[in-house]
Amino acid sequence: MALKLDPVRSGRYTYLYIRRSYRDKGKGSSRTPVEKLGRLDKLAEQYEDPVAHFQAVVDDMNRAEQDVENRRRLTVSVDLDEAISPEDGLMNIGYAAILRIYSELGLQAFFNNRQRGKGFKYNAGAIMLLLVCERILNPGSKKRAFENRGMYFERFDFGLHDVYRSLRFFAELETDTQLQIDRRIQGITGGRNTEMVYYDVTNYYFEIDDEDEHRRKGVSKEHRPNPIIQMGLVMDSDGLPVSYRLFDGNTNDVMTLRETVHDLKVKNGYGRVIVVADKGINSADNLYYLTTTGGRTGDGYVMSLSVRGANRRFKEYVLDGEGYRTIWRDGPDGVPEAEFMLKSRLEIREVSVTGVSGKKIKKQLHEKQVIIWSRKYAERAKAERAAAIAKAHEMITDPSKYSRATHYGATRYVDNISVDRKTGELLVNAGRQPVFNHGLLAEEEKYDGYYAVVTSEQDRDDQWIMDTYRGLWEIEETFMISKHVVETRPVYVSRWECIRAHFLSCFISMVVIRLLERKLGDGHTTEQILDCLKKMRCARMTDNLYMFFHSSDITKALGEALDVDFSRKHLRLSEIKHIIAAMR
Repeated sequence: MALKLDPVRSGRYTYLYIRRSYRDKGKGSSRTPVEKLGRLDKLAEQYEDPVAHFQAVVDDMNRAEQDVENRRRLTVSVDLDEAISPEDGLMNIGYAAILRIYSELGLQAFFNNRQRGKGFKYNAGAIMLLLVCERILNPGSKKRAFENRGMYFERFDFGLHDVYRSLRFFAELETDTQLQIDRRIQGITGGRNTEMVYYDVTNYYFEIDDEDEHRRKGVSKEHRPNPIIQMGLVMDSDGLPVSYRLFDGNTNDVMTLRETVHDLKVKNGYGRVIVVADKGINSADNLYYLTTTGGRTGDGYVMSLSVRGANRRFKEYVLDGEGYRTIWRDGPDGVPEAEFMLKSRLEIREVSVTGVSGKKIKKQLHEKQVIIWSRKYAERAKAERAAAIAKAHEMITDPSKYSRATHYGATRYVDNISVDRKTGELLVNAGRQPVFNHGLLAEEEKYDGYYAVVTSEQDRDDQWIMDTYRGLWEIEETFMISKHVVETRPVYVSRWECIRAHFLSCFISMVVIRLLERKLGDGHTTEQILDCLKKMRCARMTDNLYMFFHSSDITKALGEALDVDFSRKHLRLSEIKHIIAAMR
């Protein structure tokens, strides 16, 4: 800054200014007024020497600015002969977002309070934080997570043996941790939306061949021969996980619902809920259990129903073209096009329910049935069936090339072939030539494009039913994140308590990811967010100075959500510690 005297054109007066000079790339050096002090003759009435007085003021302002500038500038001395130190690895600051949500869920205090009186000295909350951070940023084994502990600005002062010992402790808190998270989410979000809860089941495989009490061979979603564990997951209407339950690998999907709903009602204290699920959960026992409790109206359901597996009367209603109405949408060129057709009816459906004695009892379900036909759904069904049909034709030519593991979905189109139960080998029935079953194919094609949704909520309109059922995609996406992003499987631990602790850390990770997505709002995929967190790394330049490498729209959004400036290229260690402390 400088003091400037500026005479007016008439020469009668001179004005005194404080001006700042700066460099404009387009115009070269430029000046801008900071403060207009007034006419020199008027200032002389107040000051003996106004020029000398205000020059001293400008000098003080320049010295103050220089002091600030000097504090924001450092000169770093580099020793070109210095050897690489083990502490010179890249550090991560992106985990600050994970830490914020972990803290909001109260998990650090929860685990530490529960470990009191247990007799071990390790920090359980810190161990789970490390496992969650690694599950989100660098999914792998527990040993690998421990080896990566140095990349965080945390005091992870525990040993690998402490990590393994803590797994039994976490397994004991499997249910209580879910309840803790459920209560805290209700506080964070202002209350869960639990009018509808979404339920689905998936399974996770183990890299072993032998079964044990829980790891059993069952119907693998990925068509693998390995032993599996089943997981039933509940989500609320906003797509946030509520709870999960593990089941033995050979447990049928339909057998998992009642225990899970019972936990929701008893342990979580939920009132009436409407369970939304796909046809894999739709059984007469489940629907009757949901809607009746001791003869009183209970909970509700919105579930898909297999058209191909339905009774003759239902199939006739589906294929009868009467009653369908077309739902239109704007096409890519603005011309309306048919999106799908639907019709609905109120129906009293008679079903067979398992009684206390184990015998089947006839009961009635009062429900609304919505039938939808979609061209895209029909095209997808044909495309998915095409591979099985092609394999069936190859199988007819040379059955010896295929086994149980390689023929999935194809043998139903081939007659005169059987499967060796012990070896899984395909066998040609003696004296008979394998032939393609064209009748079965024609029967399946009749129902391409049709699907049905049935609900106990008879007073709801068709649009509400369809929109509610479509919400299942969020739980399917959560399972996708679980398997492909946080890499819950394959599961490498073997003891049951370790398996339970592993899935608990994965569940916490999924909750953290979903809450982080809510903080950032729409516009970023899960993969983009997690990729950004992984890239938010820095390198140590000196003992107290770090240089950062990544900046993007997501880092800006994270900064706004967490009230942290992630735009600076250099930060002192004290500043980094201040950021981390603010996340707790």
